[in-house]
Amino acid sequence: MLNSLIWLLGYQLAGEFLARSLSLPVPGSVLGMLLLFLTFCVRKTIPDHLKQTAPALLSHLSLLFIPAGVGVILLGSVLGAYGLPLLLLTLVSTLLTWLASAFLLHYLSSRQRRMRGAA
Repeated sequence: MLNSLIWLLGYQLAGEFLARSLSLPVPGSVLGMLLLFLTFCVRKTIPDHLKQTAPALLSHLSLLFIPAGVGVILLGSVLGAYGLPLLLLTLVSTLLTWLASAFLLHYLSSRQRRMRGAA
């Protein structure tokens, strides 16, 4: 498990370094996960120690929502002032995500049917 944590923290630190040194508007943890994903794509495999450790780490994923909950409590006045626009934005962006996913699924499934028919 220590080896897996070193991998994950190393990529998070690399992402944080990139985000801060290049002044990117993306959180360092997101950049770190993107770097980790790209590493897996280049290697074309996931190390066995990460395959074994990931389920245990994912079972405690809810702990990562604690800082967000504290932020909501501390910034309740801001949430109260901008609550309706935030709610509308969340609903519209969710709807757009669903629609984009549905159109992509429809496109890819019809493309796959055409390819099977041509073969």
